[in-house]
Amino acid sequence: MLTRLCRTWYVLLSIKVVLLFVSSMTYANESDAQKTNSDSQLELNSSVEVPPAWWTPDAEPEEPQQEAPTNAVTPAPPLEPPPLEQVSIMLDWFLSPKHAGLIVAQQRGLFTAQGMKVELQTPADPSVGLKLLAADEIDFALSRQPSLHLYVHDGAPIVRIATLIETPLSAVVVAGEIEDPIKDKLARMRYGYTSREGLDLFIPYLIPKALTQAGNVAPPVNLHFDIRRAFAEEQVDAVIDAPFHSLPEQLANEGINTQVIRHSALDIPRYDGLILLANRDGTARRAKTWSHIVRAIEDAHYWILENPDAAWELLISAEPVLDNPINAANWQDLLRRIALSPGAVDNRRYQAFEQFLLQQGLSDELLPVSRLAIDPHTL
Repeated sequence: MLTRLCRTWYVLLSIKVVLLFVSSMTYANESDAQKTNSDSQLELNSSVEVPPAWWTPDAEPEEPQQEAPTNAVTPAPPLEPPPLEQVSIMLDWFLSPKHAGLIVAQQRGLFTAQGMKVELQTPADPSVGLKLLAADEIDFALSRQPSLHLYVHDGAPIVRIATLIETPLSAVVVAGEIEDPIKDKLARMRYGYTSREGLDLFIPYLIPKALTQAGNVAPPVNLHFDIRRAFAEEQVDAVIDAPFHSLPEQLANEGINTQVIRHSALDIPRYDGLILLANRDGTARRAKTWSHIVRAIEDAHYWILENPDAAWELLISAEPVLDNPINAANWQDLLRRIALSPGAVDNRRYQAFEQFLLQQGLSDELLPVSRLAIDPHTL
């Protein structure tokens, strides 16, 4: 009995020891797991080296730092505009309101917008411009359609590229009054002239050859720019190609009464009163320049017609010498004569004047219109 109790006690003791051992191991494993988790949150599993310059304020870098490369590109400087083309235009007469298109185009920068710097030149004599143009010593010249025909028939290499004024601005201005028949009275007068067509075309048209050959007519006088003095000193009875807008009123202010006889009333065909001429030899080389200058004139003409008062103020501001009562009174009439399509060619008008020259014995052939006038926009 005692022996059985001892064995039973021994077995129970062994079971307790085993249970105690197992409990101890479980507790130890849980403690280790908690310690491991706690330690992993506080540990840094990689090593970090801090540059000395970050924690040492006075530290100097051992080697100079190099800038990182960049793809940034510095923008190129803006391109300078091409230089303006220098262009010279010789006027047909001293500056007047009929040149308004050129003055306005110059003052409003319309020539500059076309890449040109234009210089307006006044001739020493009205006949100089076409001679200089034929010799290619100037770029452009102003004249009238009749002069163009005469010079081209003489072989001058000039051509009309624009019309500024579509109607004649010249007429016969006679001192005093004459009665019908007008042509008979005009045939025996002492004439002055200012242009080649006045001498070679209009005076021979009015004075019969019989009178000239008989010596019953005084030779014509070249008046250049001095028309008023010729009337005041009674050197002439009439001027064959006088500016009818200004001369009669100027003479009236000096006590000289005059009569204006339009060329159309004498059966002279209508013609362009103011045209821009160029040297034909430069057609291929300067076609673009011709087109640009005509475009600037056209823009100026449209602006003038749409703003007549502003145009007049601009005109007299740029050229104070034009500010007088006579020019102001004739401004509206002049506006009606301005060409709205300067480059366009009136073929019928140029053909009719060729016929007139042939009938008067001043030419031996009819020149084609293309030899006399072209539209530069079609080149």
